[in-house]
Amino acid sequence: MKYVVVSGGVVSGLGKGITASSLGVLLRQSGYRVTSVKIDPYLNVDAGTMSPFEHGEARSSALAGSRGVAAFDTDIHTRWPDLCCKDKTTSLCKDILERPHTARYPPCTSKPVVPHVTDAIMEWLERVAHLPTDGGQGPPDVCVIELGGTVGDIESSPFVEALRQFQFRIGRENMCFFHVSLVPVIGVVGEEKTKPTQHSVQSLRAAGLTPDFLVCRSGQPLAAATKRKLALFCHVPPEHCIGCHDVSNIYRVPLLFEHQGLTGERATEGGGVKALAAEWTSLAELVDSLTLDVHIAVVGKYTELSDAYLSVTKALMHASFAVERKLRIMWIDSAHLDETTLASDRLAYDEAWSKLRRADGVLVPGGFGIRAVEGKMLAANYARENGVPYLGICLGFQIAVIEFARSVLGVKTAHSAEFDEKCATPLIIFMPEGSRTQMGGTMRLGARKTMLRSPKCLTAQLLGATAFDERHRHRYEVNPAYVQQLEAAGPAFCPGLGERMEVFELQGHPFFVGCQFHPEFKSRPMKPSPLFLGLLRAASKAATAKQP
Repeated sequence: MKYVVVSGGVVSGLGKGITASSLGVLLRQSGYRVTSVKIDPYLNVDAGTMSPFEHGEARSSALAGSRGVAAFDTDIHTRWPDLCCKDKTTSLCKDILERPHTARYPPCTSKPVVPHVTDAIMEWLERVAHLPTDGGQGPPDVCVIELGGTVGDIESSPFVEALRQFQFRIGRENMCFFHVSLVPVIGVVGEEKTKPTQHSVQSLRAAGLTPDFLVCRSGQPLAAATKRKLALFCHVPPEHCIGCHDVSNIYRVPLLFEHQGLTGERATEGGGVKALAAEWTSLAELVDSLTLDVHIAVVGKYTELSDAYLSVTKALMHASFAVERKLRIMWIDSAHLDETTLASDRLAYDEAWSKLRRADGVLVPGGFGIRAVEGKMLAANYARENGVPYLGICLGFQIAVIEFARSVLGVKTAHSAEFDEKCATPLIIFMPEGSRTQMGGTMRLGARKTMLRSPKCLTAQLLGATAFDERHRHRYEVNPAYVQQLEAAGPAFCPGLGERMEVFELQGHPFFVGCQFHPEFKSRPMKPSPLFLGLLRAASKAATAKQP
């Protein structure tokens, strides 16, 4: 097993995730089996309870069960190399905390960070690195590890120390370190300053880690003289100083690395990297060439932080590439659609409705809690009554069911037991196997089999199958007792395994689909999620129809 570690210095947000993902792409196209993992200095045992406002989204991994949630704030680690997200992030802290109670620590009076916590980190890394994530059997060849945070941060020091020890545990020849750092451009003449990177590498080496490659983020291509200076002061060969300047879109980054010889002689074997270059060049040029707009309104509760809907955003982008449209996302706080906002903030109310009316398509993503739910229902109502393409995911699926019962069937008391346990008509109920006292990992999580009733339904046609696996992350579901009554009025429900209602389709509408699962997690740049693709196709037709 080989390990590639990506660390970062100077400031956060330089692109460690994109670097790790690009390396995964290049390694896989060079013929290696790859897996990926991110280690973050978060003291969490269950990413499902982390605030979306603070940490972004928590992805549901492919592993069903109580540990089916992974805290990937940038999930391109698995998306670009086309890997399947496994349960690799949330179990580390839990393992460390449980050790004193399971006799896994040697008997002693104290449990210091070194060696007990660092030993646990190393054992965990070695264990998860051997889990295949590409659908194949046996351990992968390479594990790409992103070290979260910035080198020098006190909270990440146990992980840095663990990696220092790990290189001797597995052999330094089996480990390669990439350090992402900043080379700012100063002044009118554009002078490239190397001092921040020098200091960052100095901190890294003081901690016992020596970079093999530097990935130098800059606003312009790195000059040869700058590479020589960095090589001299940072103890790396000049050809290992990889310039990573600002590009027109992120899909050019793997090509940027490949053009600087990062794949080496491996590029001549089997044509994998040549095929990669052609494929990714086509994608990058397509993204740059898009001119026709398509406007999608994302109506959510956490729109103040777009990272809370990162996978939804990426899935929309991937689908927009396939329909060759330039994606314009209009973020709408669902609370602003509610008339209660009208009295307190008329401007926000008018702006929210103006965006919704201009949208070519509407997407209502998942969420928890009663706050701003009525605004989501208003968005679903608008899309349904005005023939606007609509995709509801998880909670967006559930509120579409409630809205239909209220507006079409006239059942004004229809609601979800999540928001009103004593409601007269509980369209959405708590799942019997869930826990009402323990939050987070007690949800229905991970990949689950969905069995559609008919191959003629729109979802089956889009996915090309009546049985498929999709990721879940929910505690509530549609009440089976009301399905027959709802279907008599027009919608089609597609049952999943155990007769759970997984899909809601409205007949006679250009595109109105709700799904209990999360299709965004399986979307890839060159393999968009079929349901997102269906939404974008319908929205593109709507956009064309609006043109004079």
